Amino acid sequence: MKPEPEREANRVPLRERVRQTQLWKSIFRVELQRTDKRTRALAVLSNVFLHLHPARINRDAVRYGYTWGMGGISFYLFLVLTVTGVLLMFYYHPTKIQAFRDILYLEHDVPFGRLLRNMHRWAGHLMVITIWLHMLRVVLTGSYKTPREFNWVVGVILLVLTLLLSFTGYLLPDDQLGFWAVTVGTNMARAAPLVGNDIRFALLGGSIVDANALLRAYVWHCIGIPVVAIVFMSVHFWRVRKDGGISGPAPVVLESEITPAGKPK
Repeated sequence: MKPEPEREANRVPLRERVRQTQLWKSIFRVELQRTDKRTRALAVLSNVFLHLHPARINRDAVRYGYTWGMGGISFYLFLVLTVTGVLLMFYYHPTKIQAFRDILYLEHDVPFGRLLRNMHRWAGHLMVITIWLHMLRVVLTGSYKTPREFNWVVGVILLVLTLLLSFTGYLLPDDQLGFWAVTVGTNMARAAPLVGNDIRFALLGGSIVDANALLRAYVWHCIGIPVVAIVFMSVHFWRVRKDGGISGPAPVVLESEITPAGKPK
């Protein structure tokens, strides 16, 4: 027969036993009590992961019918692009002789290589679309107004960085589509007043689309622009947090909480 205290301990659910350990208490110092608003807010503020979100949010503001979920989907696609991009780097050499051969090898010989490349490609296209829709939603709902003007500017910068990521990725397969896309794009940059020729030379590393342009596109696509984008995304999320979360259509009272006239509360 087991002692009575030991048998009582075995009856406690595993989840509760884990919550009673010192390790759990050191990570989650305040229990998340849904019935007490002050304790719930303290639990959010004392945890680094929960602190990424406001302690209180407007329930109307997180409805998919209001936000369309485009901001979260865009970030999810960025994570997909990061993972698939790192995997693609194992099979790619940014040289004129090897680049297109690596694409053919990836398409026909690497297990699931075509799937991997198409996941990266379509996630890039979808990210451009979802960011456009996200900014359209912000405009339609007036979420760019006070106090969110600064975050709107950060969002515009992230849109430009996303377009640059898509543009620099065009040249990496080193095929005819990428060659002419970069040729047209850099000729458009050359039309800029005063500094157009300098911008084109900086993008190509020369006067024509050759090995230098391929290497520069690879460095910008895999290192330069993603690092800058991560910095601005961190600022973007931080400003959403500091501005009180997603701006909602009913900042004070929800429609479901309004008591009709003459009805007791």
